[in-house]
Amino acid sequence: MGEMPNTESASNIEASDRGDRQPRAAWQRWLLALIAVAWSLFQLYASYTGTLNPQKVGSIHLAFGFALAFLAYPHRRGATDRIPWYDWLLALVAVASALYVFFDYYNLTAVQGGVPITRDVWIGSALLVLLAVAATRIVGFALPIITAITIIYGALGPAGIIPIEPPDIIYLHNGYDWSQIVQQLYVTTEGIWGTPIQVSATFIFLFVLFGALLDRAGAGQYFVDLAYSGLGGYRGGPAKASVVASLMTGVISGSSTANTVTTGTFTIPLMKRTGYPATKAGAIEVAASVNGQLMPPIMGAAAFIMATFLNIPYSELITYAIVPAALTYIGLLFVVHLEALKLGLEGMPRAELPAFWPTFFKGVHYLLPVAFLLYELMWVHLTPARSALNATFMLIGLILLQEIYRGWRDQRGIILGLWQGLVHVFNGFAIGARNMTTIAVATAAAGIIVGMVTMTNLGYGLTQILGTVSGGSIWIVLILAAITSLVLGIGLPTTANYIVMAALVAPVIANLADQSGIAVPLVAIHLFVFYFGILADDTPPVGLAAYAASAISRADPIATGVQGFTYDLRTVILPFIFFFNPALLLIDIGSWYNGLWVLVTALAGMFGFVAATQGFLKTHMGWIERGLALVGAILTLKPGWEGDVIGLALLATVVLYNIWRAGRGPSAPSAVQAGA
Repeated sequence: MGEMPNTESASNIEASDRGDRQPRAAWQRWLLALIAVAWSLFQLYASYTGTLNPQKVGSIHLAFGFALAFLAYPHRRGATDRIPWYDWLLALVAVASALYVFFDYYNLTAVQGGVPITRDVWIGSALLVLLAVAATRIVGFALPIITAITIIYGALGPAGIIPIEPPDIIYLHNGYDWSQIVQQLYVTTEGIWGTPIQVSATFIFLFVLFGALLDRAGAGQYFVDLAYSGLGGYRGGPAKASVVASLMTGVISGSSTANTVTTGTFTIPLMKRTGYPATKAGAIEVAASVNGQLMPPIMGAAAFIMATFLNIPYSELITYAIVPAALTYIGLLFVVHLEALKLGLEGMPRAELPAFWPTFFKGVHYLLPVAFLLYELMWVHLTPARSALNATFMLIGLILLQEIYRGWRDQRGIILGLWQGLVHVFNGFAIGARNMTTIAVATAAAGIIVGMVTMTNLGYGLTQILGTVSGGSIWIVLILAAITSLVLGIGLPTTANYIVMAALVAPVIANLADQSGIAVPLVAIHLFVFYFGILADDTPPVGLAAYAASAISRADPIATGVQGFTYDLRTVILPFIFFFNPALLLIDIGSWYNGLWVLVTALAGMFGFVAATQGFLKTHMGWIERGLALVGAILTLKPGWEGDVIGLALLATVVLYNIWRAGRGPSAPSAVQAGA
């Protein structure tokens, strides 16, 4: 028997991702569940009717988010067994301040023309404060601090409430008084009620709910079983199965941490059992789970906001993202294969693995809602909200039919089976809503940043600063942007990280690229910051996904994060490549054979890069081999057929030489040992 996972620690980390308060009083637990289910039902109703004003939907969406933020998230660790009186009070005031926009919408817009009266300013101020408190509870101090800085910047100036002039390089306005700031952030749709929370209240909620229901139906365990039945018997099979299982689980999970816990509970102990060290077993799961948000058709929550920011259909964004995402997972499969070769590992005995086809057909019905969702997105070209809504209704019907059939098969009775199906749907609604609490609060807080950047034209000032610091070098700007995104990821969830970077840094990159004469599609810039925001989930010293994996593997979380980031170096290089080579995003590729050539050369380049960073092919590589492989990889990944030809030739030379050395046996010296 393999080592049992530390499921208690892992479940604690997963619970903190959606609120870890479980009151002793049964009525309080039921109340939390009913609030969550009511939220899911409201979102289904709002999406189905499509008649409510987006700002009104956003206010109700945030009101539900506030209720769960204060009632389900304790203000400190350990305060999980009861809901104190002050949390009831905070929840009541926060919900009222959000719903005020819903109930007084006519006066705010039609009667007052969007100009706040004294009462509006007080209620709006209360919401801003309570939003900061809720965000602090859920995502830490980083997001509230950034929002506070942007508000303070807007208040600076002779006409502002803080009569101090900022430095000339970023002094782009005269300052605003508090009523103007509240008007921008609370009354209009340029702040809290802007694009981020509107997308959260429509597209994102339905996709998160779809994933929660799919998981409650049993798809999570099915994906793990299917991956193991197909890949578990190969060399390093448990690790390869972990990669594929995490890829499929990414469809039902919008969180790297939840993905790590869902699949890692099964995959990490089996990887350790077949010979992977604890740190590497956890790191493989982390790398696979973090990349789950990159893989279409259901990417992370930030992807829906990106499509709205770029004003493109979500189906078009999927097309742009598919090749880089596929390259990251193919590269990771190559990483784990090389690790298995280096460690001399084999696969699991076939006798211990389930047969593939019976496993496949046992849960093939779980693939139907996903296929239906993809069909409506890509072929029917419905909106993401309508596609997710239809797929959710189909999934609810599938859950009920599945449980009715199981009740009949197990002779428990059809009525009991139907009841079990309703219980699954109820729990899926509750879990989906609680998973949305972080996103609702984070998008509302991030909307403050977007609103203040728009109000103060702060982005132009940042362009001047970065242009001066970088000396106009687009490479330095990109490196600074990548580092900034990784640092922000220490304290921000992926969605908030992307919104901040899209508001502050993406316009800077676009302006400086234009000044440098580099034609870069805007989607390449947004995917660039999106990728690094996701990579922050496994970056030390915080990397929540690494902590989740180490809780299961019983390895050091910092070492796990470092190793996971090493595995993710293949993902680190990709944003730089598609920034300068948009053909990887299938943009302006011309004919189908040009597209095929891009895919083949990119795949060869990814193999070369992984081999160079791992230092292994058929045998250990010397430094000259690794250097040539790295150069060949970069040449094949950058645009230009001349570089492709030279790069492929270099990679072929390295591969053939390494195979020749491996054939000479252990006594064959490497290039370094030979004094090269």
